[in-house]
Amino acid sequence: MRLHVGCAMWTHARWQGRFLPDGLPPGERLRAYATWCDAVEGNTTFYATPARSTVESWAGQTDPGFRFVVKLPKTITHERRLTGADDDLRAFLEAIEPLGPRAHALWVQLPGSFSPADLGALAAFLRRLPGSYRYAVEVRHPAFFAEERSERLLERVLAGSGAEWVPFDTTALFQSPPTSDAERDAWTKKPRVPRRDRALTAHPIVRYLGRDAEDRTVEGWRPWLDTVTGWLREGRSPTVFIHTPDNADAPALARRFHDEVRARLPALEPLPEPMPAEPLTLF
Repeated sequence: MRLHVGCAMWTHARWQGRFLPDGLPPGERLRAYATWCDAVEGNTTFYATPARSTVESWAGQTDPGFRFVVKLPKTITHERRLTGADDDLRAFLEAIEPLGPRAHALWVQLPGSFSPADLGALAAFLRRLPGSYRYAVEVRHPAFFAEERSERLLERVLAGSGAEWVPFDTTALFQSPPTSDAERDAWTKKPRVPRRDRALTAHPIVRYLGRDAEDRTVEGWRPWLDTVTGWLREGRSPTVFIHTPDNADAPALARRFHDEVRARLPALEPLPEPMPAEPLTLF
C-alpha cells in the first residue's frame, strides 16, 4: 500500500538551509528533495523540452520508485492544441526516455479555452500516444465541471485510452480573500473550478493548492484525507501534490499530508528519512 506525495518543484530559494542543505549544487538538489518527497511535478518541461543529458541527471538522482508526473510542452498543448505536433511529441518522448519507470505519467495540461467542442482533438491525440506510458489530463474549461454531459464525454474519452483526469483543487485558495502578495498573485492566475474527487484509474493524481497559512492549508485538505484513504483501501495507488501560493513550506506539508493518511492506515509504506539540511556535529 503506497501513497506518493510531492511538490510543484524540487528546489526553491526558501528551502535552502531548511529542507535542502545550503550551498548544494543545482545538480544535487533533486537527490536531496527525493529524501523529503517521493514524487514531483515536472513543470519545467512545459516551457521547453529538456536535453536528454539533463533527464539522465534526474534519473541518476532518484530511485526507480520515485514518481515524475511530467508535463507536455506548451507547444503541443497550448500552441498547437494537440494537432500537428508529432515532431514536438517525438522529441519530448526521446528526451524523457532515461526516466524509465520514474515517468509515472505524462501530464496533458490543457488551456482554459480547450472546451468540450475540442474533445475530438483530445481523443485523436490520446490514440496516437505510445502505450508504454500512463497519461493524465488536466482541463480548466468551466463546462467540464458545470455540465454533466460534458463531464461524461470527457470521462469517456479518457477511459478509451486509460487516462486519468487530474483535479486541481483551488477551493481553499478562493474560499476567502487573499492575505499575502503570493495569494493575491495566485488569485489572478489559478483556475477557479469545483473540487473533483472521482478517480478513473488505479493511479489517481491530485493537485491541491492551499494557503500561505499552514492551518488553513491543512483545514482545506481534510476532504482529501477521506478520498485518498478510500482510494488506498480500494487498492489504488494515488499521487498527491501539495502547493501553497508561496510554496515556502511545501515539502513539510506534503509529508504532513502523508503522515495524516498513515495515521488512518498504519500499513501504509513510510516516506524516506529526510536528508539533514545542516551538517551533523559532534556536540
